[in-house]
Amino acid sequence: MQTKVEICGVNTSKLTTIPTREMDNLLKKASNGDIKAREKLINGNLRLVLSVIQRFNSRGESIDDLFQVGCIGLIKAIDNFNCDLNVRFSTYAVPMIIGEVRRYLRDNSTIRVSRSMRDIAYKALQAKETFIRENQREPTMTELAKLLDMKEEDVVFALDAMLAPISLFEPVFSDGTDTVCVMDQVGDHKNTDEHWLEHIAIKEAIKSLNKRQQHIVQMRFFEGRTQTEVANEIQISQAQVSRLEKTALEHIRKYI
Repeated sequence: MQTKVEICGVNTSKLTTIPTREMDNLLKKASNGDIKAREKLINGNLRLVLSVIQRFNSRGESIDDLFQVGCIGLIKAIDNFNCDLNVRFSTYAVPMIIGEVRRYLRDNSTIRVSRSMRDIAYKALQAKETFIRENQREPTMTELAKLLDMKEEDVVFALDAMLAPISLFEPVFSDGTDTVCVMDQVGDHKNTDEHWLEHIAIKEAIKSLNKRQQHIVQMRFFEGRTQTEVANEIQISQAQVSRLEKTALEHIRKYI
């Protein structure tokens, strides 16, 4: 009783598994309409459902709800499994269970996705399930785009838009002492403290220039003007612009 954990009224410590040879026989019987064999397959693969939904524990969803949704995926896998193909049942069932759970998470997501994007994603998921049922494997993105007669990038964008968000604090690795979270793996090489300090220093250095030098620096380095264009703008020679620009840059370097 100490190891008893109930999910949807099922004692997970008593979940059983089915030997491979018996699994093959039950799958053949179930495909021929044997209800008892189908029920035995469902009960004998609940541990597989449990192992799959554990990867979604950090989403904050009810484990009971995830287990029920996973069981729907398991039942779909049993009903659509092709015994004539040389594929293990678990190889076929796991993607079906994951797909069902992800669909549930998408439908309950707080992030709103446009209807057109959602329609594309659902069509892609339906085509994917059909492909898996017929070929006992997942299609590549190229194959999926071809089935939908769409651009590959459009399908990728639609499916990515439907993915559930991941918390920055979700652990990705732990050795028992220090835990590495998603935020530890995300690097921002643009908005670092050093870049912020440089930006502030340059801004202050430009402010210390006289008005004409500020105007030249603005046109040359922020508007992309040539020295000739700047010379025509402020009505001086190009040589004078070059000299003023050089003086301004030297002043900025010394200021920083």
